[in-house]
Amino acid sequence: MMTKSTGLVSDDRYLLHSQGRGHPESPERLRAIHRRLKQSNLDKALVSVTPSIEPLPYIRRVHSEAHIEAASRQAQDDAICRLAVSGALSGVDAVCSGRLTNAFCAIRPPGHHAANNGEFGFCFYNNVAIAARYAQRQHKLKKVLIVDWDYHHGDGTEWAFYDDPSVLVFSTHALYAFPGSGAADKTGRGAGEGYNINVPLPRGATDTDITRAFRERLIPAADEFQPDLVLISAGFDARENDLLGDFNITDEGFAKLTELVMGIAKRYANSRIVSILEGGYNTEGLALAVESHLKALLG
Repeated sequence: MMTKSTGLVSDDRYLLHSQGRGHPESPERLRAIHRRLKQSNLDKALVSVTPSIEPLPYIRRVHSEAHIEAASRQAQDDAICRLAVSGALSGVDAVCSGRLTNAFCAIRPPGHHAANNGEFGFCFYNNVAIAARYAQRQHKLKKVLIVDWDYHHGDGTEWAFYDDPSVLVFSTHALYAFPGSGAADKTGRGAGEGYNINVPLPRGATDTDITRAFRERLIPAADEFQPDLVLISAGFDARENDLLGDFNITDEGFAKLTELVMGIAKRYANSRIVSILEGGYNTEGLALAVESHLKALLG
């Protein structure tokens, strides 16, 4: 019986990515996470996973060559942006192979805004969308659930699967914030109708607001969908006191969301969850929220 069931995907090279001095999506985000995990001794409970998969063939399954060329021009170091994709794919491999029950990918840059228009909202490649396609192709999984609790709507993820019934996308977010998308009536197109669920939350949204959305909207949809794998776009800018958000989700709230998602994964996906870091810009707050998330994943 495996005692270490939760993986941590990380690589020091993620610290080298920069979008300029003073930019909120800074290397300090990951430094704060790693400091916190060391202080709490959680690092000893986690299984280290190193990004090891060549990402370009899988990037091409989501993004156009024009997008890849644009992103590579815009990035300070495109190799690190691709390494973020590799981290997500390596997390999927570790979980879908049965080596680990679940994994958290402490990667950057984030990805859920990336579509086919070059860098957008700090995102170059859509890590979670590419991970979903990878799981379907490499691990022969038919149905993937993506849960996005970032403060900002994952417009790139919605774009990637808007007409696809094999990926259920669920998102809570602030409709009035960047990028201004994510209206509740955007529910999918064609065969994908009903497989895109947006739940905009009010200013100052609390643990009660977001857990209600999960209980009332996500869980019934997931019970009907019955996913083979759950991916989380784990943005912690919905946390209280974030620099770019005005929600008031607590660390306990993120633990509760994690537990609700784990319930879905346990029922249908052999407990398989891969959580992929998105936003979160109050670095110390981000670190505390990630700690809470990981404690829940560890059970």
